[in-house]
Amino acid sequence: MDYRPDAEQQMLIDMVRKFVREEIVPLEDNLDPDGAELDPADHARLVAKTKAMGLYGIDIPKEFGGPDIDIVTRTLLAIEMSQHRAGLYVPCYGVFGGAGLAQLFEANADQKERYLFPTLRGEKKVFFGLTEPSGGSDPARAIKTRAERKEQGWVINGSKIFISGADRAQYGIVFARTDASKGRGGITCFIVDSDTPGFHVRRVVHTLRSASYATELEFKDCWVSDAQVLGEVNKGFAIANDRLSRQRIPYAASCIGVAIKANEMAIEWAKIRSTFGELLANRQAVQWMLVDNELDIRSSRYFTLEAAQKALRGEPFRTEAAMAKLTASEAGGRVVDRSMQIFGGMGMTKDLPLERWYREMRIRRIGEGPSEVQRMVIAREIVSGGVGNA
Repeated sequence: MDYRPDAEQQMLIDMVRKFVREEIVPLEDNLDPDGAELDPADHARLVAKTKAMGLYGIDIPKEFGGPDIDIVTRTLLAIEMSQHRAGLYVPCYGVFGGAGLAQLFEANADQKERYLFPTLRGEKKVFFGLTEPSGGSDPARAIKTRAERKEQGWVINGSKIFISGADRAQYGIVFARTDASKGRGGITCFIVDSDTPGFHVRRVVHTLRSASYATELEFKDCWVSDAQVLGEVNKGFAIANDRLSRQRIPYAASCIGVAIKANEMAIEWAKIRSTFGELLANRQAVQWMLVDNELDIRSSRYFTLEAAQKALRGEPFRTEAAMAKLTASEAGGRVVDRSMQIFGGMGMTKDLPLERWYREMRIRRIGEGPSEVQRMVIAREIVSGGVGNA
């Protein structure tokens, strides 16, 4: 299959590449090496530019005011958007907007007016509350947060952990068990306003990302009305599962973008750095590291674009998304590691983005489902005879 961009896609790729290199990268020179946010004035200026480019909210459907860019093109653009210091955590610092709203596209009319549209306009922020202290790899079984019927609504009790942005969001999409006898068929999705009595952010959870963090949430007799149910009662896991599968494709793409940038840096350094009278680029040990980098990048790109193509055609793509996420997150880590080795001592410093990418890439092997879970998904398809028969 030919995965080369067509003329229109290449035009958008060139546009985003120029934007990242001329607008994003120069701003990072004045930020803390672990910084995750731009100055508000710079952020507003760049949002205005992405809107003028017609690329704000690239994953938002046309019916909701977005540019309606297909998933293959979005994947190609995600590779470009991540090629900067903070590329793995906040690709382009959110100035392209619209991420993480897929669940709300299925909301009813009232919920769209109260939550979706204000979020699209930048007036509200949302968090995604799925993972729990009992385990995030198997959410269908690990969800212990419960919601019980009471007074034309639901009372939620439980906790969530590793939730990004909950301390600054106006509401969240929260998954709770509403029927213990039905397994994944007994989970419901709720929209919970951050000022709802009984809900609070228990603590900030610091991770390898240093300046960036997650949160732990607590629900204690938190009552929400029936109007806050997103979708249907006991059918919330389908909403979560669809989100997880789709998110793995751009997640993989951003790993590829960082790997490409790290490899570019290593190649340029190898061409100018001499040791014992010889350029690194002429040493076989370094050449082979660069070859392995290229193999990792190309294989990851193939798997990721294959998953995007299947999603675009409306075909089942969960296995391909798992392959993309597994390959790109693990291969991307290897590429960054080799690139650091080529730079030597300089690769360990915060003068370069490599050490940050190294930490971020380690998180990527866990986020959106750890490598072991992706292997389980792929293995089931292999054993059932699905892989290789398409």
